[in-house]
Amino acid sequence: MSGTAEGSEEPEFYFADVFVFVSDYLAQMIRRRVNGSSATWCPRWWEHPEAGARLSALWLAWEHLRQDPALGMSTWWLHHADPHLRVLMDADSGPFAACSPKDGHTAYPFDPLPVDPRPE
Repeated sequence: MSGTAEGSEEPEFYFADVFVFVSDYLAQMIRRRVNGSSATWCPRWWEHPEAGARLSALWLAWEHLRQDPALGMSTWWLHHADPHLRVLMDADSGPFAACSPKDGHTAYPFDPLPVDPRPE
C-alpha cells in the first residue's frame, strides 16, 4: 500500500518537459514582431541560463494553473507569461539582447552580476 491518500497524486504533466512546452505550445502561441530592435528571441534559448529558468517557471506554472478551469489560464497569462515574456524579449536588456531571431545565438556580451565574497 502506498503512503499517499487516494486521490492525492500529482496530476501528470501535459508537456513532458520545458523543451516540449516551448516548442509545441509557447512558440506556436506567441506571435510577435521579433526584429531584434523592438523585441527579440533566441532560437537556442536553452543556452541562456536566465531564459531557461524563466521558461521552466512558465512551464511549471502553466502545468499547475491548467488544473483551474475558472481562472487558471487568465492567471497564467497575466501574472506569469506577460511579465516573463516582457523581460525575455526585451531587445535592450533581456537575456536575448545580443541574439537575433533570424541569425541565432550570440555569445554573452554581458558579464554576470558582480558579487563580493561572503563575509567570514
